[in-house]
Amino acid sequence: MIARPNSAARAPRRRAFMVAGLLLAAGLAGAFYLVLPAKAQIAVRNQGYVPYSDAPIHYRSLDLSDPVAVLQKEIDRGDAKLAYEEEHGYLKSVLDLLKVPVDSQTLVFSKTSFQYSKISPEHPRALYYNDDVYVGSVHGGKAVEIVSFDPMQGAIFYLLDEHKVDKPVFQRAELDCTQCHIAAGTRGIPGVLLRSVYPLKPGTLTPRAPSFITDQTSALKDRWGGWYASGKLAKATMANAAVFTPPPDTDDDAARPVPQLEPLVQSFDGSKYLNGGRSDDVALLVLAHQTQMHNLITLTNYQTRLGLYALEQSGQRAAGEAAPSFESLPDAAQQQIAKPAEQLLRYLLFVGEAPLGGLKAKEVIGASGFAKEFAARGARDSKGRSLRDFDLHDRIFQYPCSYLIYSSAFDALPEPAKGYVYRRLLQILSGEDKSADFAGLKDKDRQAILSILLETKPGLPPAWRDYAAAHRLKALAAPIITGSAR
Repeated sequence: MIARPNSAARAPRRRAFMVAGLLLAAGLAGAFYLVLPAKAQIAVRNQGYVPYSDAPIHYRSLDLSDPVAVLQKEIDRGDAKLAYEEEHGYLKSVLDLLKVPVDSQTLVFSKTSFQYSKISPEHPRALYYNDDVYVGSVHGGKAVEIVSFDPMQGAIFYLLDEHKVDKPVFQRAELDCTQCHIAAGTRGIPGVLLRSVYPLKPGTLTPRAPSFITDQTSALKDRWGGWYASGKLAKATMANAAVFTPPPDTDDDAARPVPQLEPLVQSFDGSKYLNGGRSDDVALLVLAHQTQMHNLITLTNYQTRLGLYALEQSGQRAAGEAAPSFESLPDAAQQQIAKPAEQLLRYLLFVGEAPLGGLKAKEVIGASGFAKEFAARGARDSKGRSLRDFDLHDRIFQYPCSYLIYSSAFDALPEPAKGYVYRRLLQILSGEDKSADFAGLKDKDRQAILSILLETKPGLPPAWRDYAAAHRLKALAAPIITGSAR
């Protein structure tokens, strides 16, 4: 989605901040920023209307616990420090302190950032991420761009000025970002998305050409337009290519031909990037899954809080009252919570995942530093299995259940939504629910996922432990609560 200025005078502001610069290959999202004189910070202005600013979400609240907010507090106390390098500015230090692996590097060459003049096939933008943070950097750019996920508030947008200063500060950027990052592609909440476009040779977008929001259900042939991709997967996608001859324009959408992509020679200097010239194909696969999984967790969180707040405002529930059971809610409130929760469940279990086409998994994994680092971070059961284990033959993961079930954002899902998700998940994995939506989940996969979660996921409800006991399955012990209740 492109934020269109009301006048030419406003255009620079609309181009200011591009979380698409972190995640997307197309679409602009702005944040009002002002570049001060040399060696000064970027000033981010929190003014104007931002959706979800009011109760009960309070999106503009400063009470945040996302990784960047936590790191900034450590910096303020003197417990951490950002280090500056002449070649990469603060980037390497940011990645180190936020525990974002360099192996996650992907490269996008489409001109879709406020730093668009510095981005091209010869100078692609570098993107890095972990489970909670996305970081974007342009070589010689003015700012590091960051999206950091808060457990309750979802995507929080930051900029870090790349000028060397005594006390670098992560500046929150929100106003114009939300114009594109609260949209259909983010499921209507502050979120993130991955897009695929038809780029021209300079990196600009082919006028009126189609583009695709990419997730785990997207066909490979529609992925990664405007990106470089290293590895076996790239051949089946739109990566590493550009439109050399734009098709003739026409007002008739049905008659407009699809642009033809041609191979693009990678002519950039890989030594300018932290992970050389690699744009990891497995990292791109996982990124497509993770972005929409983050959005669905946030959507379920928001809709639950909004539903309960509406009951308070109508006098059907006392303010501050303990969360009711799902079954005790009025029908409208049940539907408001169940709809996103069911979407979350299906995405969590990779329902409708696009097939990878029978790749040679060992070769793909062996060529990907990201794949090895990512899998090594997995919690493992007594059989050595983890939700981070890759398949990469027909599907992304060997055990199709999202690793983000371990995330703080998932754990922060408010009741009764979290209880609803866990109850439904147990029904599906135990085989009680064999509805058509989950028919593609084989019995052996259900059993493996269930066993992995029972042995490795803290905080499972008592019903899960009861099931484990009844079926003689190993499970984590229930947490021991000490001290007086507060």
